[in-house]
Amino acid sequence: MKLDVKEMILAALFAALTAVGAFIKIPIGPAPITLQMIFTILAGIMLGSKMGAISQLVYMIIGLLGLPVFAGGTGGVTSVLSPSFGYVIGFVFGAYVIGKIAEGETKPSFIRLFIASIAGTIVIYLIGVPYLYIVMNNVVGKAMTFANALKFGLLIFIPGDLAKCILGAALGIKVVPAVKKAIA
Repeated sequence: MKLDVKEMILAALFAALTAVGAFIKIPIGPAPITLQMIFTILAGIMLGSKMGAISQLVYMIIGLLGLPVFAGGTGGVTSVLSPSFGYVIGFVFGAYVIGKIAEGETKPSFIRLFIASIAGTIVIYLIGVPYLYIVMNNVVGKAMTFANALKFGLLIFIPGDLAKCILGAALGIKVVPAVKKAIA
């Protein structure tokens, strides 16, 4: 896949925004509330499936290379042992799913973008929650039931992530046409 300069800039921009979103956090348990989700949603909506996923992959790679871009200002290969790293992996796949559902229309509807955002968020949870459970029990050494993993890795995030899905869809219907025009 060959990327042009505009695509590289947009992917780098959303990787940087996701990194900034990691620093705006509310520590509530093994996985903090951050603004990363809104930038993942917007990456999928605005960049499409491939470029949205690439932007989140770039974010993950720069963190794994040691830059302190993950929640809590962490980075490095040892970050894969963090209970919240599954969500970072999920961002790549979530952005892809959001983009796949959202792309194809130059002027997508709010409902389409909202459904895309919800679907991508579900994908992120499907990766993040089991990862949280496995790492807490097998790496951190703190016994956690799967019910508690759902509570601390999913349920407490639903209201905020639902608001982020609404915001992402609302921004998307305004911005997607301009981004599509600029990229073309």
